Amino acid sequence: MSLPLGVILAGGLATRMGGGDKALLQVGGQTLLQRVIHRLQPQVMGMALNANGDATRFDGFGLPVLSDSIDGFPGPLAGVLAGLDWAAEQGAEAIVTVAADTPFFPPDLVDVLQDTARGMTHPLVLAATPRGEEKTKSMSRSGLIRHPTFGLWPVALRDDLRGALGEGIKKVVIWTEKHGGREAVFAADGGDPFFNVNTPEDLQAAEAMV
Repeated sequence: MSLPLGVILAGGLATRMGGGDKALLQVGGQTLLQRVIHRLQPQVMGMALNANGDATRFDGFGLPVLSDSIDGFPGPLAGVLAGLDWAAEQGAEAIVTVAADTPFFPPDLVDVLQDTARGMTHPLVLAATPRGEEKTKSMSRSGLIRHPTFGLWPVALRDDLRGALGEGIKKVVIWTEKHGGREAVFAADGGDPFFNVNTPEDLQAAEAMV
């Protein structure tokens, strides 16, 4: 299986951080976006950034900036669709998405997602971690915690996704389960590998982790 394209999702509103671009916050002397780019680059054959608003604020990162094609900030699926449309223009068959506020995701993310997708007609896989004591709305029936902004997505289903968004579907797992999506399990023995920065307290925790 060839390397996919990578799409960094930064199209959210960052309401718990008081608004603005979480991706441009600094941790350990680097922006979160720089750290995400550095971790994703070796795993993919090219990258783009999904973000809305004035794209020039990301000029220094050297990535194409893809805005949502659907108005109203409908959530990460709109960013996935923007990435799939871009990948189709590049002649790619799949993309891997990562969140711009999650700087410590696994360095073998793409390998594990692709291994889990083997045998699928349309590779569609979300990252997941074992559940501890916590409970979350992202928990699957198998007891795993899904991380819906980290996934492998097939370009072949982009028009189906466009139709689902047009019907008002916003929740990632509703659409992935419809297409028999799988879960790639990542160990969480050393802490949550998908720890993300949502609040000022999370930013402090990330600084300590660095």
